[in-house]
Amino acid sequence: MRQYQAGRAYAEQRDREDRLARVRERFYTKEGQIYMDGNSLGLCSQDAEAAVLRAVSDWKQYGIGIWTGAPTNYFLYHDVIGEKIARLIHARPEEVTVCGNTTLNVHQCIATFWKPTATKYRILIDNLNFPTDRYAVTSQVRTRGMDPEDVIKVVESGDGKTLSEEEIIAAMTEDVALVLLPSVLYRSAQLLDLARLTKAAHARGIVIGFDLCHSIGNVDHDLEKIDCDFALWCNYKYLSGGPGAVAGLYINRRHFGREPGLSGWWGNRKDTQFELRNRFEHAENAGGWQTGTGSVLSMAAIDGALEVYRDLDMADVREKSLDLTAYLMYLIETELSGYGFTIGNPREDAVRGGHVALEHPEAARINEALKAADVVPDFRYPNVIRLAPVPLYVRYQDVYDLVARLKTIMETKAYEQYENKAGTVA
Repeated sequence: MRQYQAGRAYAEQRDREDRLARVRERFYTKEGQIYMDGNSLGLCSQDAEAAVLRAVSDWKQYGIGIWTGAPTNYFLYHDVIGEKIARLIHARPEEVTVCGNTTLNVHQCIATFWKPTATKYRILIDNLNFPTDRYAVTSQVRTRGMDPEDVIKVVESGDGKTLSEEEIIAAMTEDVALVLLPSVLYRSAQLLDLARLTKAAHARGIVIGFDLCHSIGNVDHDLEKIDCDFALWCNYKYLSGGPGAVAGLYINRRHFGREPGLSGWWGNRKDTQFELRNRFEHAENAGGWQTGTGSVLSMAAIDGALEVYRDLDMADVREKSLDLTAYLMYLIETELSGYGFTIGNPREDAVRGGHVALEHPEAARINEALKAADVVPDFRYPNVIRLAPVPLYVRYQDVYDLVARLKTIMETKAYEQYENKAGTVA
């Protein structure tokens, strides 16, 4: 069991002992600012910047020749980057690619793996996942001329914060054909047992996939052991691949013989792609689920950002993340008692992602006061301030100072000058 101590000196000592402390200097941090929003957009790294500038330089030098004439293999860039990401999630390189965005990849996976029959046709989702996944699922159902009210089966949360894995498994009835769930819930930070859910789905002949947006780069996933059918994610949160970065896609190798639900020329076999035949020849790896030409400049940022992980062990990243969030919860409970805060995320390591869900009736205005105090959090309706101490660049002393600034805000009631509602981008 972790034991923490009061006072800033303890936080500074933990930073001196931190094996990941050397990584922080590779990111662009601001003096005095406490950045706690890496679960929405990770900070820019020097490596990402250098890779983008290199790609721009190659474009200037090579023109159209950039695809095959530059030192970087831009023609197969999605494979190059996919191999780097595969190491972080314990997948095979050929099972991972980068393409599109999260929503388009949900469309791709539903179009590929949902094969409804008269008796097995329903799609099982939950009511707490980030809504873009549900939007895409609903759209896919309507595209097939079917009724979303009939097809989509929703597992409801009992407490509005977390999901019951027992209830999810119980909902895997004979009429369910496909399951799509989040790995980590974006509000409450609950981490689901992906291996358990996959095993249950496969035992019932159900295809299952996961949205890893709020866990990849922070949770030490092992997709080889989990053995789900597909997974998808964005690359701009913990992986720090840049705003609106090209997204990621995992296709289990046992499905390489399937035709993509959404085909495009960049998913064609590379040896015949530029023969421009009218018959699509599916590349039998994750890259075969590519559609159009990828954004090289965006992929370059991801490529560079992943350099930070080259000599890191994901187990160490995960351990520091758990320790930082546990330390944050300790400080909240010891320093902010009496101010009306509650912690809305699970406490146990095995079921907690990488952020703390701090709840308060005045959360929106407190969130604004934090920003005025040079803290970068984010707000999620109805009453959650999300605080994500990303282990690559957040220090223990940052966590301590965050709570100290928050305590001052509550003592002085500085939050009362703000409306209790969030801005356009919360």
